[in-house]
Amino acid sequence: MSKKVLIIIVVAAVLFMGMVGAGFFILWNKVSQLPLDPSKVDDLSVEEEENVIGPLYSLDTMIVNLADHGGKRYLRVTMALELSDPEALASIESRLPQVRDAILMILPTKNYDDVSTSEGKVALRSQVMEKINSLMTKGRVNNIYFTEFVVQ
Repeated sequence: MSKKVLIIIVVAAVLFMGMVGAGFFILWNKVSQLPLDPSKVDDLSVEEEENVIGPLYSLDTMIVNLADHGGKRYLRVTMALELSDPEALASIESRLPQVRDAILMILPTKNYDDVSTSEGKVALRSQVMEKINSLMTKGRVNNIYFTEFVVQ
């Protein structure tokens, strides 16, 4: 056997052993992060319960002109409201015209610069959520999810 073939075989074996070792290292790190104490498993389930979202209420798509000069830009937005409890769902449905009116009074006051950044969208979300919560009689809106947000 030539020296070249022997060197290639040795290099391939070293690379293979290195990949196997890296695989075991990654697997060992994953396994060592799992809790061995059964009491800690309960803590994990509590954390998962906290991440559960409340009932969602989807609003219809709204299209408004933005407050830019010339009025050439418009915003098309669809939102889903995360509610605190099922009672809040009934409250939203009974006050739906007021909720839509409140949103439609806020959106046209914004210009492109206000809603084009992620900070602007977060501020808009907070403003709309605050206004809707002031209308609620039971429960509250915990979060607003923009399912469609188009500025043209």
